[in-house]
Amino acid sequence: MKYGIIGTGAIGGYYGARLAQSGQEVHFLLHSDYDFVCQHGLQVDSCNGSFHLDSPCVYRSTTDMPVCDVVLVCLKSINNHLLATLLPPLLHERTLVVLIQNGIGIEDDVQQRFPGVQLAAGLAFICSSKTEPGRISHQCYGQINLGNYSCSDEALMQHVVDDFNAAGVKAGLVEYHEARWKKAVWNMPFNGMTVALHTQTDHLLGHPATRQLIREQMMEVIGAARHLGVQNIDEAFADRMLSMTDEMTPYSPSMRLDYDFHRPMEIDYLYSRPIAIARQAGFPMPKLEMLEAELRFLESAAH
Repeated sequence: MKYGIIGTGAIGGYYGARLAQSGQEVHFLLHSDYDFVCQHGLQVDSCNGSFHLDSPCVYRSTTDMPVCDVVLVCLKSINNHLLATLLPPLLHERTLVVLIQNGIGIEDDVQQRFPGVQLAAGLAFICSSKTEPGRISHQCYGQINLGNYSCSDEALMQHVVDDFNAAGVKAGLVEYHEARWKKAVWNMPFNGMTVALHTQTDHLLGHPATRQLIREQMMEVIGAARHLGVQNIDEAFADRMLSMTDEMTPYSPSMRLDYDFHRPMEIDYLYSRPIAIARQAGFPMPKLEMLEAELRFLESAAH
């Protein structure tokens, strides 16, 4: 299969490079570091074994790329308006578009723009960053799950999962709504709190007051999900997320890096949309509503 990567950053660069290393045909869209990667290749520094792609297939524009069987969209969701021009050159009638992005409601909006396109959610559980041209730093974890949003071809979904596993990336198929809300259990507390308190994950969990607050925020997400009918999500899941984060390398999530580098934050899909969906269903999320307000203030003050 032919894979296209839109957004060759910390996430797209890592997963695309793993697929390419395993022998898959992968085509990378690059922006600022196109010239560097053309000359020097793509380096992945990984806790699971570092490697280098000498001559990856890289492009400045999707109009120069071939049509692909699977497109991994790894842009920040604030840039999804760009998909109107980026996606069409890569699509054939059976292309699967996997949105490896954070938040709730993303697939709904992309499907409205592309009514006939097959969509899946990509839920990445990974600590990875890209802080210099052509170099990905993968600190820990790396699993990716796919949740089927509108793909009629289950065999294609399974094929993608099999390709990831063959590339050394643990992958599986999960129920869409469950997967999106489970990811939010971690994302909503940690992304915003590391920005609001200008800290990292380990410090948040190392102090009793903020550890308790993080857990209470997790329980708001879990309560909202259960109120909306999501299955297999409960208090024990929050405790597993806390334990997992205790074992992680101290980490600055993507929103903290965006804030530090004066980039717009993904507040809409990470906070505003799930909070609005939950409120409309009769389940307020007061602690996360307060965090959303703080993030809106910080973003306006930074610009």
